[in-house]
Amino acid sequence: MKIRAYTTLALAVSMAGLASCGNSSDTTLSTPTSGNTNISVDESFQPILESQVDTFEGIYERANIDAAYKPEGEVVKELINDSTRIAILSRELTPEEVATIEKNKRIPRTTRIAVDAVALITNPNNPDSLLTLDEVKDIFNGRVKNWNKLEEDTKLGDITIVFDNNNSSTARYVRDSLTTDKKLPQNTFAANSHQALIDYVAQNENALGVIGVNWISDLDDSTAVSFLNKIKVVGISKDPAPLTTESFYQPYQAYIAQQAYPLRRYLYVISTEGRTGLGTGFASFLGGDQGQRIFLKSGLVPATMPVRVVGLRN
Repeated sequence: MKIRAYTTLALAVSMAGLASCGNSSDTTLSTPTSGNTNISVDESFQPILESQVDTFEGIYERANIDAAYKPEGEVVKELINDSTRIAILSRELTPEEVATIEKNKRIPRTTRIAVDAVALITNPNNPDSLLTLDEVKDIFNGRVKNWNKLEEDTKLGDITIVFDNNNSSTARYVRDSLTTDKKLPQNTFAANSHQALIDYVAQNENALGVIGVNWISDLDDSTAVSFLNKIKVVGISKDPAPLTTESFYQPYQAYIAQQAYPLRRYLYVISTEGRTGLGTGFASFLGGDQGQRIFLKSGLVPATMPVRVVGLRN
């Protein structure tokens, strides 16, 4: 009886130990196509990642992916704190962030999965929907604060710059790529959601919105179409003195692929999963043929699949 009791206790302790080995994103029963995992996603990419998750779970019925859509800073924090082991971001980790993760005996693996862009949007009543890249930089550096500095005949007033979130990847992109001192001007505000950003621009003639193109690129998505019906998308020219409107490009897929549209950025999946679990399987799906086709359909540029550009002649 004593031997039997000891065996039962040892078995219970062993099972408890196995259960404790799992964490929120890497369970003991997880395989590349089954089990449960959580991922943390930059909310700029919510529309496309929702489509990717739905498709993956539709193919692999035993897979359950819990995706949390958050500002970029929170996504990075969760990856570093091991609250998640799969993150979708528009930037790679810094050397300091990599060192912190490796200090905790985890190895981050980064894969580029798509090319994205940052779009500028204005109110439909704003006649100035074409800006040079130099004018864009002047706006974000605070050198141009009124629409009449760009168009003398306009009746519009002071420019109001609107982001989705102060901690968003679009705000970070603008600071890093378009400003000289890594600071945003005083006339910058946060709408706290993409829907609120779109609504604000649609209702305010002086607004200039900054949004991930993924929210307005998929013309098969009714939400994206409804957003486009409320606003105008700005065309940007890299030429400081363009002679024709043909020098201006909107963030369409072909122009992103050709690098004609200047406000481009990459999309990455970063994994710290210690073994081949469901998170690793989903990351492989995103970089594989099916995931890349979904990026292509959404209006982004897939990282490993060529985009066919068709030229039309009159």
